[in-house]
Amino acid sequence: MLWPMIAIALGFAGIAVLGVLAVRVFVEVRRLARQVGATSERIQRASEDLERAAVPLASRMHEAGRD
Repeated sequence: MLWPMIAIALGFAGIAVLGVLAVRVFVEVRRLARQVGATSERIQRASEDLERAAVPLASRMHEAGRD
């Protein structure tokens, strides 16, 4: 009777450990998703800034090519 009780206790402990690890993974995935979202927004803003800066430069280069 002792061995089945030990097996059940170890099984329960194993499931509890897996549950704790699953929660930790979930929390880290959410944190990573927030970071990816923030970085994506920063890249979008930088791309828009670069595009705005390139338009006047491109028009000046186009005008210089006509001279």
